[in-house]
Amino acid sequence: MTESLDVLARMKEAAEAIKARTPIVPSVGVILGTELKRFVESMERSVAIDVRDIPHLAGSSKDPKSAVVLGLLAKIPAVVVEGRLHLYEGHAPDRIVFPVRLIRELGARMVILMNICGAMNPNYRRGDLVLIDDHINLTGVNPLVGLNDERLGPRFPDMSRPYDPRLLDLAEESARRLGLRAHRAVYAGRVGPSLETRAEYRFLRTIGADVVGVSAVLEAIAAVHAGLRVLSVGIVTDLCFPDALAPVNMSEILAAAEEGEPRLTALIYDVVRAESGRR
Repeated sequence: MTESLDVLARMKEAAEAIKARTPIVPSVGVILGTELKRFVESMERSVAIDVRDIPHLAGSSKDPKSAVVLGLLAKIPAVVVEGRLHLYEGHAPDRIVFPVRLIRELGARMVILMNICGAMNPNYRRGDLVLIDDHINLTGVNPLVGLNDERLGPRFPDMSRPYDPRLLDLAEESARRLGLRAHRAVYAGRVGPSLETRAEYRFLRTIGADVVGVSAVLEAIAAVHAGLRVLSVGIVTDLCFPDALAPVNMSEILAAAEEGEPRLTALIYDVVRAESGRR
């Protein structure tokens, strides 16, 4: 039980460091995806805390200036975590999901996971939004392996509906209201950092995946374990059709992420606003 007790102690110590800087008690948490940094610019009354000032919270090697930002998101108290960690950076699963557990410790009951992804579904276009309806964990790891403390969550959390049905419905309604192209999708989670071969894209499509990426899945598992309602939304940044596969141009992927971020931001704000109005 020592390992789980250590997780609880780390969560509480990190949360206390944040509470000492701001009185905001978030009801929703957001974990930003790669290259999706402008989201926090729309928050009101925000306070940014450098991750280096928060005990036990690791910063991404890709973004050494990442922060935890607390403020108002569509008038709702929220916490946003920048600098997502990835398996391909060498981080252990429990470290990758620590921000999710911290969001829960701060008081939030809902988490939004943002991501960028490649699409195998031929009906998708670059720049489309995807609402993750289910996932396939192909990372080979699970953040819940090891000792379990019931105060963190149940030993065997049910994953029949990891993504909250009502939040998905709200996201679809928001997309229609805002005139955005959005699809319910199955997300295949991989380790990375190498992208897939043509044969691997065929395999992923055959087993039912619409999109593929290297984040969000482990966080979703930890969120369900913690009792959080989960919404996962992504931007299609590249098309992964094996019979017409072009070499990856990372500058084009990053440009697609930047171009799609305002649409993703608008959708999330509208969902949060709609959800708060239904309470």
